[in-house]
Amino acid sequence: MRDHDGPLPLPDQVVLGEAPVVDDPADVTPAWLTEALRAGGTDVVVSELRYERIGTGLLGASYRFHLVAHAGPGAVAPASVVVKMAAGSEQAREVVKLGYQTEIGFYRTFAAQTRIRRPRCWSAGISADLRDFTLVLEDAHPALPGRQTDGCTAGQAAAAVRNLAGLHAPFWNRHDLADGVDWLRGPDDARLEFLAQVHAQGTSAFVERFGAALSPEDADTLRRASDLLAGWAPHVRDRVSLIHGDYRLDNLLFAGDDPTVVDWQSLELGLPGRDLAYFLATALPPAARRAHERSLVAAYHRRLTELGVDDYPLELCFHDYRVGVPQAPLLIVLGCVYAPGGQSADSDAMFLSMAANACAAIRDLGTLDLLSATP
Repeated sequence: MRDHDGPLPLPDQVVLGEAPVVDDPADVTPAWLTEALRAGGTDVVVSELRYERIGTGLLGASYRFHLVAHAGPGAVAPASVVVKMAAGSEQAREVVKLGYQTEIGFYRTFAAQTRIRRPRCWSAGISADLRDFTLVLEDAHPALPGRQTDGCTAGQAAAAVRNLAGLHAPFWNRHDLADGVDWLRGPDDARLEFLAQVHAQGTSAFVERFGAALSPEDADTLRRASDLLAGWAPHVRDRVSLIHGDYRLDNLLFAGDDPTVVDWQSLELGLPGRDLAYFLATALPPAARRAHERSLVAAYHRRLTELGVDDYPLELCFHDYRVGVPQAPLLIVLGCVYAPGGQSADSDAMFLSMAANACAAIRDLGTLDLLSATP
């Protein structure tokens, strides 16, 4: 595993452009991509391209474009880029358009300030009605996406949590971060109470849908966690930063142990421990998590300290990790029950794996008792 004692390397991103929004990969022509790359600071002329669909995103579609391009003086032409755009029906897009706006907003507003590995972005455009967007991103190939059902190694988990600190540290306790940024959701009580209501309905549907595939113990844990989510707000609003919101293996591209983070549609202002807990509770099977979680939380905390967060004791960090675990059942249920996209054997296996791991973490960490107490 790479030594991360120094600053995390970032892609060179001096300029961010905004090429015209397209809604079909066939509309990405050599001229269009030339404009997008030049707007983003790379002097190239694309003469030929071909593309293929990659990934299985529910809220968008991603394509790898292989390029024949000629670079100007001092420039380096990428051999390939990833173009991400909206997907699904107009009704589905209306439901998830805030996610589209959020991802575009991340690359336009916050990406350059982070210390987390994320793709370089050449162009980030969105339509006036927010139903169509186009991103031109660095291709992380040959890095491979993680798989929830496979889990990850302790080394990959350590690299992932240290990388996560590179998102949280630059914005630590910036309660004013959403001022003037109307798309950035925050930890207000009304929103969290609404999520709790939606989650309660979704939990009943989730437990009914999977039936015997869920153990009785896990079904009970999901129901009890849902009941307590309405009172989550006082526990998660004292410390805030930008949080990814969906920091899980399927949204990380690994080159060895080192991850690049994609899919920023769930970005919000919230308790950093929610990201940390969601990742560790779902990425590692229970036995591995029990063996390594203390050292992994310490690795995350150590990286925060290296990046300048000096008023956050390790004990408080572990407390926030325990408090943040309900992020796992929240995202699992909402993603399974409400996200657009059809049911499949692969998605069912993923959600069941995540639910089993998350429920074990909730019980092991005593999170339900912690949330039952007055914060």
